[in-house]
Amino acid sequence: MSSRHPGAIVVAGIGAAALLVLAACGQQAPTRSASGFPSTGRLQLIAPAAPGGGWDSTARALQQAVDDSGLVRNTQVINVDGAGGTIGLARFVADDDPKQLMVMGAVMIGAIAVNQSQITIADAVPVARLTGENEVLVVPDSSEFTTLGEFTAAFTADPGAHPIAGGSAGGTDQVTAGLYAEAVGADPRKVNYIPYSGGGEALAAILGGKVAAGISGVQEWAGQIESGDLRVLAVSSPARIEALDAPTFTEQGVDVQVTNWRGVLAPPGTTAAEVADIQQFLTEVHGTPQWKEALRTNNWDDQFLVGDEVQPFFDQQVTEFAGTLKKIGLVE
Repeated sequence: MSSRHPGAIVVAGIGAAALLVLAACGQQAPTRSASGFPSTGRLQLIAPAAPGGGWDSTARALQQAVDDSGLVRNTQVINVDGAGGTIGLARFVADDDPKQLMVMGAVMIGAIAVNQSQITIADAVPVARLTGENEVLVVPDSSEFTTLGEFTAAFTADPGAHPIAGGSAGGTDQVTAGLYAEAVGADPRKVNYIPYSGGGEALAAILGGKVAAGISGVQEWAGQIESGDLRVLAVSSPARIEALDAPTFTEQGVDVQVTNWRGVLAPPGTTAAEVADIQQFLTEVHGTPQWKEALRTNNWDDQFLVGDEVQPFFDQQVTEFAGTLKKIGLVE
């Protein structure tokens, strides 16, 4: 792999030695990471979504863990929203800036396929998977549907008359809706899915009676679920989760299991040696008490993955998403 910034290769390769030299000279090291990343002591985390969503929350949790642990003293989160993250991805690839990392996830892989984006995951460098989050199917407290069975009976009779709100087109929310339709015997192509750019807009549609139901990550509407404004009909986890008193799809006889994972990309010019440094840096962040607290408070599953298994995982996800999206009629 060629380098767009050969100087950075040298810095990455002698990260620990450079820190020792700076310490001997009485200068403040640019980073406390043993890997030497980021070599300039500046880190920008790109969240390819508006503030408040899952990618933004993940980026800001990373920022807090990095800052509070003292690994880096100058960390910024930059939001670039639109088109399921594909606009942010295009800018990230074009910038090819070694001080940047981008938070992304399964939603982006689906959005790339549905939007037929010319820029794909293959144009950047996967470096880690961080978390997983289950999906919930909810209705407003005022809804006539109190169980998944009641909703399913009405939905299968006329899917188009029961619109479902969620996130970006092609993302895990829409995939969950399509898989649910298929599992209960409805035509996935007839699902009246209404995509919104953020969880707040989808929530307003649900509470305002503009849709019959909504699908999103567990944490997205945790406050409204706890307050009773939203009623959870089903969770997409294989077994009940501790943080939520609600049944799964599978225990109600509906074969749907979906996990919305999130990960990290490096810029396209990143070398193999630099990938190793970034992965070591993220391993240090993963071990901080601040990151463990973020996992707990956000109800994220710890699905941390680095090393040789990362690229095969991303490749597998691209293949599986393409097959699922085709099956539910979102792509040809």
